[in-house]
Amino acid sequence: MKILAIDTTGQTASAAIADGDTLIAEFTLNYKLTHSQTIMPMVAEICEKSETNPREVDYIACASGPGSFTGLRIGAATAKGLALAMEKEIVPVPTLDALAYNVFETDKIICPIMDARRSQVYTAFYRWDNGRLNRLTEMMAISIDDTIRLAEGYGQKVIFLGDGVSVHQEKLSLYPNFMYAPAHCSLQRAASVAALAMVLARDGKAVASNAFEPIYLRKSQAEREREERLQGEEQHNG
Repeated sequence: MKILAIDTTGQTASAAIADGDTLIAEFTLNYKLTHSQTIMPMVAEICEKSETNPREVDYIACASGPGSFTGLRIGAATAKGLALAMEKEIVPVPTLDALAYNVFETDKIICPIMDARRSQVYTAFYRWDNGRLNRLTEMMAISIDDTIRLAEGYGQKVIFLGDGVSVHQEKLSLYPNFMYAPAHCSLQRAASVAALAMVLARDGKAVASNAFEPIYLRKSQAEREREERLQGEEQHNG
C-alpha cells in the first residue's frame, strides 16, 4: 500500500510518501514560510526525487486536526485537490494521534500538546498496548493547567511533545514526572501521518474526497471575537 501524506496543522509543514513499511521520502519544514507557499512544492519535490507518479499511490493521507484554522483549511483543500485529480480516497488522520505516534512502544503515558493560544492547548492522552496506540481520552481544547492536572492524575511518567511544550515549558518543568520528546520526534511529521494512515486504511477509515472534514474542536478566533463583541453589545443595550 502506497500513501502520500501531508500535515499542515501546526507551525510545521510536512509531506511524505510511504510504501508499506518503507518510508520513501519525507520533506519537513519548520520555518517562516506559509503552508500555502510550501506544501504543494513539497509534494512535487518528493514525487520528483523519488520518481513517484502521484497516480501510483493508493491513498492520500491528511492530518485532519485539531490545529491552526488556516493550516487545517490549506491541508484540507490540498488533500481534496490531490484526491480529486488522482481519483483517490482520503485517509483522515487526527493530528494528535499522529503526533503521539511519533513515540513508539513506551510504557509511559504520551501527551501531545499543540498551542491553541490563550493559555490553552489541543491535547489527548495515549498509551501503547500490545503494539497498538490507544487514545485514553477525548481530544480536547483545554487550559495548560487542566492538562497538567490530568497528566498528574496518571501517577506515572508522562512524555510531552508538540509545539505547546516550548510555550508552556516553565509550568511543565515544575513536575518531576514529566518528560519531553527530543526534537526529531516532537513536532508534526507526515511520515507518522502516513504510517498511521496505513493502519486506518486497513480498518476501512478512508473517505471520499468530498466527505473529508477537518477536526476543529473549537470556534475560530474570528468567530469567538465576533460572539464576544455581540455579547458586549447586548449587555450595553440591555
